[in-house]
Amino acid sequence: MSTFRLAPTPFALAAFLLASGAHAQTAQSAPASDAPVMPTVTVSASADASVEGLSRPYAGGQVARGGRVGIFGAVDMMDSAFSGTSYTQQFIADQQARSVGDLLQSDPAVRMSRGYGNFQEVYVIRGFALDSDDVAYNGLYGVLPRQYVSPELLERVEVLRGASAFLNGAAPGGSGIGGAVNLMPKRAGNTPLTEVTVGVESGGHSYAAIDVARRFGEQQEFGVRINAAKRQGETSIKHEDHDVSMFSVGLDYRGRDFRVSADAGYQNFDLTAPRPSVATSGVAVLPSAPDASRNFAQPWSFSKERDVFGTARAEYDLTRNIVAWAAFGTRATKESNSLANPSLTSTNGDASVYRFDNARKQDIRTGEVGVRAKLQTGAVKHTLVASWSGHWNEAKNAYAISDYAGLPTNIYAPVDRLMPPTLAANSGGVMSDPRLTQKTILTSYALADTMAFLDDTVLVTVGARRQQIRDAAYAYGTAVQYAYYDKSATTPVAGIVYKASKAVSLYANYIEALVKGPVASGTYGTPPQLVSNNGEVFAPYKSRQKEVGVKYDGGRLGVTAALFTIDQPLLAVRGTEAGLFGQQRNRGLELSVFGAPVTGVRLLGGLTWLDTEQSGTDVAANNGKKVIGAPETQLSLGAEWDVPGLSGLSLNARTVYTSTQYADLANTKQLPSWTRVDIGARYLTQVAGRDVTLRARVDNLFDRNYWASAVSSFGAGSLVLASPRTVAVSASVAF
Repeated sequence: MSTFRLAPTPFALAAFLLASGAHAQTAQSAPASDAPVMPTVTVSASADASVEGLSRPYAGGQVARGGRVGIFGAVDMMDSAFSGTSYTQQFIADQQARSVGDLLQSDPAVRMSRGYGNFQEVYVIRGFALDSDDVAYNGLYGVLPRQYVSPELLERVEVLRGASAFLNGAAPGGSGIGGAVNLMPKRAGNTPLTEVTVGVESGGHSYAAIDVARRFGEQQEFGVRINAAKRQGETSIKHEDHDVSMFSVGLDYRGRDFRVSADAGYQNFDLTAPRPSVATSGVAVLPSAPDASRNFAQPWSFSKERDVFGTARAEYDLTRNIVAWAAFGTRATKESNSLANPSLTSTNGDASVYRFDNARKQDIRTGEVGVRAKLQTGAVKHTLVASWSGHWNEAKNAYAISDYAGLPTNIYAPVDRLMPPTLAANSGGVMSDPRLTQKTILTSYALADTMAFLDDTVLVTVGARRQQIRDAAYAYGTAVQYAYYDKSATTPVAGIVYKASKAVSLYANYIEALVKGPVASGTYGTPPQLVSNNGEVFAPYKSRQKEVGVKYDGGRLGVTAALFTIDQPLLAVRGTEAGLFGQQRNRGLELSVFGAPVTGVRLLGGLTWLDTEQSGTDVAANNGKKVIGAPETQLSLGAEWDVPGLSGLSLNARTVYTSTQYADLANTKQLPSWTRVDIGARYLTQVAGRDVTLRARVDNLFDRNYWASAVSSFGAGSLVLASPRTVAVSASVAF
């Protein structure tokens, strides 16, 4: 289809703007220290069309002082009754992040995993999965590409730890119990920007990007930001090829009493022979991890996704103290893949593979409207918020599977097999023309009041959201509806912040999560087969969170600590059937540190202790045991140092530690703990009068081989192998 032949156009357009604006003085991000060696771009345009704009960067420039807290908008960290971190565009660039998941390796509450049977990024927050379907873009769910998001799109990556049904509405994909991720788009700053970046990674994987920004008008009220990127070639995993093309345009207008912003984007994400997850149901003990550079994918396997998406947001000042807003977003997705995930049959690495083809089309529309007002009653200040949101999702799917008996291979010595034929008896729908299989409509309205007492030293928030979830399932191929539910629920919120001093805030919250019911999936038996009720849609369910914490702001160093407990129904396979059997409870302690405690040194990271427990299951032996894919200890700690006497040179290092975790509900299959060390360097200089930033990074410095995570789908655990040592170098030139 010609719709998807856009790749040459964005680079041509960006090159034209580059040439036309090359005479303009531009600048790029400098290292955050008391004496930056290069000028910086000040981005004062608001990514979300709000009068407050983006929260200011904290000392060190790697994180911001606050971020978006759902319908409350941008909130300073010391005023928020919730825990979160907002990572800046400077940090994204300096990490040479290839994806959102790369960046979130620095968050101690987050670990990376993968979707069940696909290559979707999954962010495990507080031990609960957040699928990339449920990542928000400028406050709207489901707008961004489903499996992978190009980091060149982003100005901020905001992580909210904990349940968020009141703040953001129910996550439409059915995840997000333990936290939320909101991605903020780039906007044109007050200084013209034209920057070209090229790079290369281990395996010969190459990269090129261009970032162009201009403002127009007498008061610079109209802004344009264009980004385009291309990643192509073999990765550090042998014979695995990634091809990514991305183009986006961000527009904004700043009027006297209103603000408007809009985005349009396209992304093409193609994987050839991507290394899959490894199913473990056929073994009682997990084998050791293979060489991390080894690829046990079948050469004919692939995954393709093409997305076109857009958003628009406006805010209008009704009076000095009353602001109304509206937002809308849409996405059209076309996916196809042919997968061959190994299923272990022996601890010596023997496995079987069968072919699983999938075709998918998806159309999403989403939007919200709201009003925020400030008033005072006696000595009490109020910030009142009311909003309405809606989300519409139509998914069309078809699948085709070969003989379940599969073909033999080995994860240590992979065997390439001819592509087996699919069987009509193992297929559903028409691959060339997928029909409607699921329709989901979510609508909600929310009311809240944040009251400020005692000269703003005590902030109390109360509110509730009434949410309606309508979900229908349709038979593959015929599109005949066979399941439907229409459920409503109210999810409250209560929070309090006590500012003990200018440097210390104490907080507590009670909040719930609400997600639509999952769709039955997973496998059972050896060789594995799909569950007998595959495709069954379950009703929505709630989770409840209680949290207390403390935040310290020393001006140059910030520290936070949080104690929390969250519960949710437990997904498992019993016999041949997938269902909700029992309860999962996660509780833990999080510590975070960030900032620049001394000149030229920046710190970022923290530690999470997590205690998980199953209860009320119909397998008595599992009660009291841990859940799948939730390590007890997670450490992420990074430091960056500006080398004295060598102006512009900075060195950085990061350690990521993850303790043991389980790949089954019986806790008989344990992944060993692992430690990974990453190092990097950045050098800012000038060449021929142009500002140049050179970056180098080595991930997994000591080339450790380990199982990075356990994917859970209805109690069936699969393993994700870590990436090998990966070297990346890049150069950015500002014209």
